[in-house]
Amino acid sequence: MASDQATTVPAGLGQPPFNLAADFSHFRQNWPAELHFAAHSHHFWPDVTREAHLRCWDDAARLVDGKWEEVLGPVWRKVAEGVAKRLNLPGIDGLVPANNTHEFVNRLLSCLPRDRVPRILTSDAEFHSFRRQIERLAEEGLIALTIVPAEPFASLTERLIAAAKAGDPDMVFVSQVQFNSGYALTDLEGLVAGVSAPGRLVVIDGYHGFLARPTDLSAIADKAFYIAGGYKYAMAGEGACFMHCPPGFAMRPRDTGWYASFGALSGPQGGVGYAETGWRFMGATFDPSGLYRMGAVFDWLDAKGLDVSAIHDHAHALQAIIAEGLARRPCGVLAPENLALPLSEPARGNFLTFRHADAPLWHERLARAGITVDLRGDRLRLGFGLYQNADDAGLLLERLATLG
Repeated sequence: MASDQATTVPAGLGQPPFNLAADFSHFRQNWPAELHFAAHSHHFWPDVTREAHLRCWDDAARLVDGKWEEVLGPVWRKVAEGVAKRLNLPGIDGLVPANNTHEFVNRLLSCLPRDRVPRILTSDAEFHSFRRQIERLAEEGLIALTIVPAEPFASLTERLIAAAKAGDPDMVFVSQVQFNSGYALTDLEGLVAGVSAPGRLVVIDGYHGFLARPTDLSAIADKAFYIAGGYKYAMAGEGACFMHCPPGFAMRPRDTGWYASFGALSGPQGGVGYAETGWRFMGATFDPSGLYRMGAVFDWLDAKGLDVSAIHDHAHALQAIIAEGLARRPCGVLAPENLALPLSEPARGNFLTFRHADAPLWHERLARAGITVDLRGDRLRLGFGLYQNADDAGLLLERLATLG
């Protein structure tokens, strides 16, 4: 993605703290002339994940049926411990893996009451894996849906709490970082305290927050579910999702796979038993390669001495370079006045969102210029991660300058 030529990083801005381009050589060598700024959508994988992916294959060849003892033992334990460390969880018992977060959404929905229409409270800024499913259920009258507008951002938590008190929902589902703006709910403890109630499922979608913003779940680990995965900032690709499950909530999901019976201690004698840990939300046979890759990412981050704060700071340093350059020379819809969140707003994720009616046209124009960003309706998103460096930011500004 970068070259040896001089770049146009604006004077006076500090350099991003890291240059880890060499650790992403396999992905970057396939993008010699194109600039990839979609880390929020599909992050490049570090080279160590290739070795881990091959180890998954080798373990299957070596162990055949016995590979599941390896996968559900040391491979999963490494991932679970890495997740717990970065979310400051009290342990790994509440964690459970799946190949995608939609599995978790459906299992959580299957825990809702059957004797009446369940009530769900959410925002209008939830990603499609949740939004599409609940809107389809609402079409059939299978759920009653209350949607709180995400904007104005500053009062969202307050309005969610008020709606929970007024509507007595069975589930509250909200994103830690909104996919269509980058706005981050920074007081998760206050939010969860405000919307919690006995038996109520409080679910935080952390996909744009995990390994992007420092996150401490220690105070709410006994009250809230937290869902995330490896496709974005965790740099592990598809099939490496997880959910933290608070003890005592939703103990017997109706959507259940046979793995959920491993270590089963609850349920009627002779009936369908469930594990009492997060394992109660397990599905069935799955592709384990993502867990190998995610474990390798955690080992790589530890070896580099990188915590989530460092990753977040690196992304925001790159954002500052781009924003300063665009302030001096805007490029079409990529202008500071079109930012959904200004850089002065600390409650934001690791991507920048530009909102404009012409966003689809500029998405195509940027693609023709060899610049990969992504489009969500009238919003262009530029994502930043460890695989990018100051040279990449400078090259992006140079190329944007040629587009006017």
